[in-house]
Amino acid sequence: MSAQGQPSTQFLTFEEALKVDAALLSTEEKFLARLTISSLKVLKHIAQEYGVAIEDLTLEQAIAWFEKDAKLKREQGVDAAFLKW
Repeated sequence: MSAQGQPSTQFLTFEEALKVDAALLSTEEKFLARLTISSLKVLKHIAQEYGVAIEDLTLEQAIAWFEKDAKLKREQGVDAAFLKW
C-alpha cells in the first residue's frame, strides 16, 4: 500500500523482480513466475475483501470481484480501482 492507503500499481517489488531475474529460468519461465507472484498478491487482496482464506475463494467470487473493480475503473477512474491497467 502507498502512503495514501491505495495499493501500489506495482505488483512485484523491486527485490522480488531481482530475485526472479536472478533465478535460473528461461525468459518464458521468468514471465510465468512474475505472473504467478502478482496473481497471488491479487488473490490475497480478493480473499481479504471477502474475509475468507484464499483456498476458500470461489470462481464466482473472483469473477464478481473483477467485475466490481472494472466497474469502479469505468465509473470513477483508474485511481478508484485496485488494478491500475
